[in-house]
Amino acid sequence: MEEQFAEFRAELDETGSVYEQLRIIAANLDSFIRLMQAALMPIHHCSFPQVKEKVKGYMSDLCGLYAQLAHVIKDKPGQYYRYHDLWRNQTSTVVFVLAFLHWLDTGGLLTHTETEALLNLDPAVFGIDLEDYLIGLCSFSNELPRYVVNRVTAGDYNCPKEVSTFLGDLYTAFRTLNLRNDHLRKRFDGIKYDLKKVEEVLYDVKIRGLLNGPSLQATATGNESNVATSHQ
Repeated sequence: MEEQFAEFRAELDETGSVYEQLRIIAANLDSFIRLMQAALMPIHHCSFPQVKEKVKGYMSDLCGLYAQLAHVIKDKPGQYYRYHDLWRNQTSTVVFVLAFLHWLDTGGLLTHTETEALLNLDPAVFGIDLEDYLIGLCSFSNELPRYVVNRVTAGDYNCPKEVSTFLGDLYTAFRTLNLRNDHLRKRFDGIKYDLKKVEEVLYDVKIRGLLNGPSLQATATGNESNVATSHQ
């Protein structure tokens, strides 16, 4: 009995040590992600490249923090999900930020594989959990109606159509999944309402005859020119 409980004590001590290491890294990751979110939020009011570049400037440090998590987990094969709750919320937020940036640059969806590549992760050692990725996409979807309203206010009348098409495709893709996780299913249901909000803005733009107004890129270029002129 003593021998068995001595083994238990050693295992619990080791687990506690690993947990504390990961907890500290996850706390640093949480603080860092808050900075990334704060840097991204001005994108709702302008499309200046410097906003996106500032957020992208955090990528090196972000990859470093994930490398630290991966280093600890690498020595504990098969125990990823034992500690997963420590960083799952942060990872969903990272997916949200990276997916938003990718969409701003390309108009397309950042894939699960591309997300891991951006973070320099080896899926065989430490990857992005699928549900964390999907929840991050739902958060990204939740932010798009606000973005659309602000872009229309700035004179980009084609933005609602572009976002409506994208969200429609995303919602259709999610519908092909058999979602058993209650939290993820609730988040997925939110995409339907995000799409509805964007479609309402698109309808208002259409009935006012504004749909063929300046594109998002043209509006962004015009804003940059105005800012440059005001600084001269």
